This record gives sequence, C-alpha cells and structure tokens, in this order.
Amino acid sequence: MGPHWAGILLSASLWTAWSLPAATQLDLDATLLNVSLKLPAKPTISVSPGIVTEKAEKVTFRCDTKDINPNIHWVFSNRPLVLHERIHLSPDGRELTISPVLRGDAGSYQCEVWDVQGSQSSNPTYLVVNYGPDPFDIKVEPSAPCGEVVKVIEGSNVTFSAKAQSYPAPTYSWFLPNDSTPSFTERTFRIHAVSREQEGTYRCWANNSATQKSRLAALRVQVLEHTTKPLLMTPNLSVVENANTVPLTCLTIHEGALVQWLLRGQPLQPSKHLVLSEDNRTLFIHPLWRNDTGPYECEVWHGGGWTRSDPLRLTIHYGPDRVNITRGSQPGAVTHVQAELSSNLTLQCWAKSQPDAEYRWTLEHSTAVYVGEKLVIEALTWEHQGTYNCMAFNPQTRLAHSASVLVSVVGPQSPLSAGSIAGITIGVLAVITLTVGLGYFLYTRNARWPSRKTAEDPIHEVTTPTSKEEHPAQPSSDWPRSVYDNIGLELQGQVKVKKMLPQEPSEHFYEMKPPSATPEGYSHGSRKPSPQLALHPLVSTLPQGNTESVYEVLENPECSIYCQMKPSA
Repeated sequence: MGPHWAGILLSASLWTAWSLPAATQLDLDATLLNVSLKLPAKPTISVSPGIVTEKAEKVTFRCDTKDINPNIHWVFSNRPLVLHERIHLSPDGRELTISPVLRGDAGSYQCEVWDVQGSQSSNPTYLVVNYGPDPFDIKVEPSAPCGEVVKVIEGSNVTFSAKAQSYPAPTYSWFLPNDSTPSFTERTFRIHAVSREQEGTYRCWANNSATQKSRLAALRVQVLEHTTKPLLMTPNLSVVENANTVPLTCLTIHEGALVQWLLRGQPLQPSKHLVLSEDNRTLFIHPLWRNDTGPYECEVWHGGGWTRSDPLRLTIHYGPDRVNITRGSQPGAVTHVQAELSSNLTLQCWAKSQPDAEYRWTLEHSTAVYVGEKLVIEALTWEHQGTYNCMAFNPQTRLAHSASVLVSVVGPQSPLSAGSIAGITIGVLAVITLTVGLGYFLYTRNARWPSRKTAEDPIHEVTTPTSKEEHPAQPSSDWPRSVYDNIGLELQGQVKVKKMLPQEPSEHFYEMKPPSATPEGYSHGSRKPSPQLALHPLVSTLPQGNTESVYEVLENPECSIYCQMKPSA
C-alpha cells in the first residue's frame, strides 16, 4: 500500500476511536436527566362521610399514594391545615380524622406528597356540614320596642321578618293570632293598614330537614291608636347669633298628649341654654349659638300611639369673626409684605361668617375702594406702597371687622423717605418766603425814598428852563423850607413861580398834577419835567415878608404829593 492509502486508514481509525466514547456519554446524560426530573406520583384523597351533621358525627380523610414513605401535608381551603385538639393524624400521616365536626370545618381539603424531587397535590374534596336552625327573633318594621312587646300605629303598613342561622336554609311557617294553621310560609310577610283586630301574638316556625331540627319564635304586637303628626313651628328660621331668643313650638291636635324633644336624632337634655315650658310643648333657645342649627324634632304620644314631626333646621347668622390677610394662597396671616418693584402682588382677606362676608379694600390717603375677597396689584410701583385695610361686613348681622397690612416695594433705586420729602418741601417754602419778603422790603423802600435833594438845599421856587446860560435864582429867606425836593438841578433857565395858601382854614390839602395828565386823572411812573408849570387855580400868592405862613404846595412833575405844615410856636 502506498503512503496515500495509509493516511486514509489512519484517519478512519482515529474517528472510530473518538466517536464511540462520545455516543456513550450522550446516553449517560439523557439517563441522568430522566432520573433528576422524576416527581412523586399524584396522590388521591377520599372522605367518609362527605356530609355530616354538626356535633353529631366525625369525619375521616385518607390520602393514597404509590410512593414509599412519602412526606404528606394537608391543605384546608387552599391554606396549610392548622392542627388542633379535634384533629387527629395517623402515624404515617395518610389519615386525618376530625371529631366532633363543627360548621367551621366545612370546606375543601387536599393532601400533598413531598420528596427530594418535588411535590404533587391531590384534587380537592369537599366536606358538607349541616347545622341549625339556631334560635332567632321576629322583627317588625316600623315599630317601637317596649320590652317583650312591640307597638305599631293603627293604619300603618307593618312588615314581619325572621332569619335563622341554618344549613341548609330552613323553611318558615307563620301563625297569626288565634290561628292554628300557618298563614305564610316565606321568611317575610306584610300587613297593610294594620287594625286593632290584628293585635296579638305572632309565631314563626323554622325547620331544617337535614338536621331534623326546628325552632319557634314568638312576638306580641300591640296596635296603637293613630296619632296625627305634630307640626314644629318657629317665628323665624333665619336668626342672628346672640341677638335672639328662639322659641320652637310643637303643635298637635291631641289634648293631653305627651311631648318629647329630639336634637340631632337623640333625646334632648334640658339645660340653662335649652329651656322647656311646663307642658313641654315649647323649647326656648337662649342665648343662641352658631351650632344650634339642629335638626330639631318633637314626638307626640297619645292613647298608646306616637308620631314624630318633620325635622326643622335653623339658619344662624354670625360673624364676621377675626379678619386675616394672607399673601395669595399662602397659609398664615401677615401684617407686613415686601414685594419687588414691577412684580404682581395678591392679597387675600377672609373671616368666618354666615352668610359670607362682603370685603372692601382701601389704601391710606386714597379714596379708591376695591371690592372683593382678593386684591390683585399688577406691576407694582412706588405709589403702591402704604397700609392697605380690608373690612369684612356681614349684611345680616350688620357687623364689620377689619385688618391691615403694610406693603413695602423694594427695588434697585428706592425713593426718598418721607422725612427727606418733608425736609425738601420745608426748604422750598422757606426760600419762597424769603424771596417774597425781600421783594416787599425793596418795594416799600423805593416807594418811601423818592429822588430829592438834601435838606440843606431846599427849593422854594419852581422854574422853567429858558437858556443854558441862566441859573436858578436864590430863594428868599422869608419862605419856609420845603419838605420834599422834586425838581432836579440840571434844569437850566428856570421861571420862578411862588404859590402860597391863605391862613384860613387852618388845614388844606392840594394835589399837583403833572402837565401831561388830563384834568380827570393822573398817571404813575417817571416822566420828563414839563417845560411850563401852571399855578393851581385855588392857590393865592402870599405877600412878601409874611412870617406867619405855614403851608406851601410843591409841584412834582412825577407824582402827586400832599404836604401839611404846622406853624411853629
């Protein structure tokens, strides 16, 4: 054989040598897998007997399995069974005995088989326990229990019912008064418009055919005379807290009827706050509190029968109580709020009140009024600073309460404080006052100081200029010295004019008018000297050398001047 065939034979022998151990290993793994997945056989459960009577029998459960020495667990109603003194287990755990059986033992039972590979559960089996009927009572609606007797109102519809605890459900038989045969066989029955003839003892018979047991219940029923429903009255259903005494009157047509009061469905207990009249027909509430709203009811008992009024509720107005101001919906009352410039601010005012209070907002030093529980200020400015007052008013109680909050606006540039503004205002007013005073002083000074010559150079003669070379004449020593000098020295070429007054009367006043003035009036202001001066028509010239002259009239071209001279001693 050549080298080629030798290589082929060697490969074949190697494949055979390795393939056989691999196949053998695969079979071994499959066998181990089957062994590890083998679980216990499914057990079966049986019960004897399956239906028992409570406390009269015992019951035995048996769990059957093909496994040897299994570990058995019992399950009741899908939960591990809890062992107690009435449950007994066999040594191998295959049998479970319950004695005596109670109604609580009814239900589903299972057994579970456990080993190292896992567990298997049997199908459930069920135990039925018959019991009852237990003792029961007869119920009558509507009625008023009174010991072993129930009272019903004549003419009312009355329902009788009974329910006895029993399994299976019992059958019922009703025996009416003076009847020996059952009239009804249901659990409940009704009598329409019950009458006095239907008064007596009612009996109910309950029977359980499974347990062969029966129970009898009896009830005595008294039919009372029909009583007319009373009417509960009050002068006013809407009243004010602490301001009214409220009388509630129970009206009934039955003379001598007994009246009882109820508050919120419970018998009313009289007190200093709740006072009853002697016949119990009127209830006085004083003082009236906000929680005295009720409801109130009165019952009338007459001839063995009774009836109750419809409930009555009072509407009590109160408040407003203490007023609180909050910032928006934040809890807690505030008295000072800081807000950023140009931001929005919401203030809310509230107070306990019935009915709801009316709210009005005001800002100090402002006449604006804002109505509503909320005050919303958008885009705050410096002018929004100040104290805001909220007043709550109740239109029913006519009461009002208020609260205030200080709002401060903060920003990059705060305005001047109130003190600074007051200081600036006072300074401006002071400057204005000083200015006015100085102006008035200068005005009065100028008015009292007209242009004049000195006292050493008086003028007795008024001249009119004639030429530049002429000079004013010297005054005579016989003339009195003038008080005012109204003629300037610069006037050249003067014409001499003398005006004297007569001695009688002793006092005269004269007015000199400038030449430019009209006979009807005069003008103010500076004027140039008139070229000629005319004598006043009433002025006469005194003789020369008259030493007794005491008046002299001066002519002023610029303004009118009055002059009075008194003679010397």
